[in-house]
Amino acid sequence: MNLFAHFRSSKNKNSVALFAMAIFAVAFGAAGCDKLKARDLLNKGVAAYRDGKFDQSIEDFKSAKDLDPTLTNARLYLATAYATQYIPGAPSDENIRMGKSAVQEFQDVLSIPTEKDNISAIDGIGSILYNMAGTPYSREMFEQSKSYHMKHIALKPEDPEPYYWIGVIDWTLSYRSNLEMRGKWRLAHLTAKTLKDDDPMPPDVRTDYIKENGQMIDEGITNLRKAIELRPDYDDAMAYLNLLLRRKADEAATPDERASLLKEADSLVDKAKEIKQKKMEAPAKS
Repeated sequence: MNLFAHFRSSKNKNSVALFAMAIFAVAFGAAGCDKLKARDLLNKGVAAYRDGKFDQSIEDFKSAKDLDPTLTNARLYLATAYATQYIPGAPSDENIRMGKSAVQEFQDVLSIPTEKDNISAIDGIGSILYNMAGTPYSREMFEQSKSYHMKHIALKPEDPEPYYWIGVIDWTLSYRSNLEMRGKWRLAHLTAKTLKDDDPMPPDVRTDYIKENGQMIDEGITNLRKAIELRPDYDDAMAYLNLLLRRKADEAATPDERASLLKEADSLVDKAKEIKQKKMEAPAKS
């Protein structure tokens, strides 16, 4: 009689139960042991990360994730370690791999049904995509980054940071477009008076500029105003609102409209400087 036939016999029903319990106990014990090992590796990885030993921390976090795929913090720390090693603009294959690995690990967190709204992973993707989009320049990647900040807003509309980042991205894209359009005009009008970056745009250029950037500039201004509404001393948001208002001024059809927008932009520069000064003085007083 083979082993399975032996356990099927009514004579050995108790043996079947005991055998099943033994298997369950072994499996449960092994799983529990793996979870403990995973948490130990997570703690070691965090310590290595804090000490700046990022390569070691990555290996610890990877091992912790393999031992316990449900350990979300191991996945988040692994993604963060990859992102920390990424150097914006560095062209090496290894650096690009670090950036892509960070994105993938954060996305893996969001692919877990219970973690689909994980704010840390959403913000992590938005941040690394923004850093990767600058050099080489990728408008598509900037737009992807913005979409994750919008997801944050949908989940926690009371947080000012995602509104700020949408404004930063909208300024980045519109500023790039502004420079490119002015550059094309200069090349097409070599004998004309030099068009400076702070000069009003020629009418034909302005029309194309508004068509390409008008809605985006308005979006950025609206989001930066919201960030400041939620955090009245948000000096960085004021600085970028100042910059976007200058892009808005390039849409102005009249000198008065342009002057009004530039005046508002200048006032934000002064206000941001005042807030920064107060923040610098506060620690000294305390």
